[in-house]
Order: sequence, then C-alpha cells, then structure tokens
Amino acid sequence: MQDSLDTEAPLTLDSALTALPALARAIGEDAAQREARRELPFDRFALFRQSGLGRLRFPVEWGGLGGSLEDVIHVITSLAAEESNVAHALRIHYDLTEQLLLSPRTAFNDTQIQRVREGAIFGGASTERGTSRPGEIVTALVRDGDHFRVTGKKYYSTGTAFSDYARINVQDENDEKVSIVIPVSREGLSVLDDWDGMGQRMTASGSLVLDNVQVFAHEVATRGYTSLAGRHGSALRQLHLVAVAAGIVRNILADARRYVTEHGRPVLHSPAPSAREDGFVQQVVGDLAAHSLSIDALVQQNARVLDRSAGAIRSGAADAGELVLEGALATAKTQLVVSKLALHAGERLFEVGGASATARAHNFDRHWRNLRTIFSHNPLLHKARVIGDYELNGVTTHLTEGRVF
Repeated sequence: MQDSLDTEAPLTLDSALTALPALARAIGEDAAQREARRELPFDRFALFRQSGLGRLRFPVEWGGLGGSLEDVIHVITSLAAEESNVAHALRIHYDLTEQLLLSPRTAFNDTQIQRVREGAIFGGASTERGTSRPGEIVTALVRDGDHFRVTGKKYYSTGTAFSDYARINVQDENDEKVSIVIPVSREGLSVLDDWDGMGQRMTASGSLVLDNVQVFAHEVATRGYTSLAGRHGSALRQLHLVAVAAGIVRNILADARRYVTEHGRPVLHSPAPSAREDGFVQQVVGDLAAHSLSIDALVQQNARVLDRSAGAIRSGAADAGELVLEGALATAKTQLVVSKLALHAGERLFEVGGASATARAHNFDRHWRNLRTIFSHNPLLHKARVIGDYELNGVTTHLTEGRVF
C-alpha cells in the first residue's frame, strides 16, 4: 500500500469563516497596550494575509471564496471587536475588490484580480491637504515618453503602510480624475507615519509622498464615481466604517464585563457584596449589551441591502439604479443612528467603575476616541439634511455623487 501524502485542504468560505474568531483573537492580542504604545500592527496584517480573507468577495471561479457583502461586514466587525485599527485599515482593499467584482473585465482589472488571488493587500490615498476643500486633487500625471511621472503628497493613506499595492487618485493630462495602482515598494513612493489623530492611531493614516514616481501606462484607469458600481462602492466604504464602530462597541461590552469581574467593586451606596451583583453596574452592562445588539442588527440589515444592489449591478437588472439609491439612503441612515448609539456606549462604559476605570492601564478611553474619529470622516449633519431633503422633496443630488453616500 502506498504512503499517502498529507495535503492541506483548500480554503473555502465555510473554513475561512470558521477560523475567523481565532484569527480575530490573535490579531487583537495585547491590542489595548499596543494602542497605548502606538505600535503599528504590521505583524497582525501578516496574520490577515495568511487567512485568505483578502479574496473573500471574489467568486470561486476567480480563485476567491464566493462571500457575500454580509460576510465581508461580518469579517470587519469581528476583527474590529478585537482590533479596530486592522479592520479599518482594510477599507480600501475591500472597496477595490468590490469594484473589481462589479466592473467590466479589462486588462487593468484582470491584473488586480490576479494580485488579489495571489494574496496581495491594497491600500491607497486620495485626499490632499492645502486645497480649498476636501476632495479636490491637484496631484497630476506628467507625460514621460510612453508612460508618466507623478509628484505630490496625499494624506489619509489608511492601511497603505501594511499593503503591497496602492490605489492613488490623481489627475491625468486632461485634468480628468483617474486612479493609478502601483507597488508600495516603487522607487520614490514613501508612506510617512505622521498620522496624529486622537483615535484609530495605528491605521497608518498619514501621508503618502510621491517623488517623481514612474507610472506605466497600463497602471492607469479611469475612476467612475457616478457609475452604479462607483455609487454602490461609496455606500460600502461608509458601511465599512460603521462596521468598525459596531466591532468597537462589542469590545466596549467585553471590556465592561472584564473590568467588573476582574477589577470592579460595588458602588459606595450599594448593598451588593460584589460589583457583578451590583444593580447599578448590572444596569450599565445591560444598557451596553442592548446598544451593541441594536448596532449589529442595523449593520447586518444594511449589508443585506448592499448585497441586493451588488447583485443587481452584476446581473444588469433593470432596477439596479433604484437599489443603489436604496443602499445610499440605508447606509446614511445607519450611520446617523449608529453614531449616536456607539458614542453613548463609549461614554457609558465608565459607569461600570469609579475613578479607577479611568486608569491608563485599562485604556478605556481609546474606544470613545476611536469612535469619534470614525464618525468625523464625513459630516453627519450634512447626511441628515440630505436624507431629509429626499424624504420631503425627492432630491437625490448628493445621494448620487458616489463619494460619501
């Protein structure tokens, strides 16, 4: 009888999601202390690469796992419940894989699909400082024979330091918006660790500098913000942030339970013999648990809405436009409600203990700082106004711009 060789079972959607809790725990090990020391999670990204979840959204016939957007959001929330920085830093990667899934097959797109299939992670940057308003881009490609050169400085290059390739939004020779996808190791490209925000401090969200970087012609593609795929992708980018917030609130609840059972004491006027039996403390933890459940339900339902719009775009359904608009509205509404629930939870956590709960050793303030940073990405007052204008007047102007809705 011949000896049989041990072979590793191929990764499937079920096996990848089954392994997710252990992966999230490994990525989140010592997270609170690493946040206090501001240690960038390069080794945690190595664990994510090994998981194969980077190709989660691609169909099996593309070498992917065939996951839904609900699966993607589940992954993001699960990771964020242990380490919100890693979950946040995957935002551009999952945005890019979604665009590849829903866009026509081209030589440019096929190159990126192959890279994802081989395990590459994508980062990138768009925003520039010093312009008259956010979203304006002055960094431009300059013709260099058959190819191009580019010089400029971007900010909010979230996750790029941990990535293999960067998708960077620039202007072409005709002042049209285009994207370039180049290796992060390309000569002249550097990612600076100068992100100084109070929250999400280890997302590597600082500057990306381009110093006379060569860009080959085949590395340039048009960017269709207002196409159905572009608008759908905008909503997904927003839901990604909300999913990170949902994970943070799960972490708040876990920290509350841990603090009460390991460090807590009953409040001064309580007759309870221990913190876990203290009615005041129980009320706070119950409040946090209810908030977390509500947020998870909203995010999950929102993911299902976006799954429908993605399916409609991919199949060329006649109602795809209506479903994409529905997705933009649903995501904006979810952001508004979750921001209130989550920020309340971040503040409410401190009610499980007295002044001792504010000790730097616990680093509980990171949750509120992280949430406040996430919900400062786009003006929520503007989102509320746009929703109201639609409800009252049927106006869709901002809902179809493909940038923050």
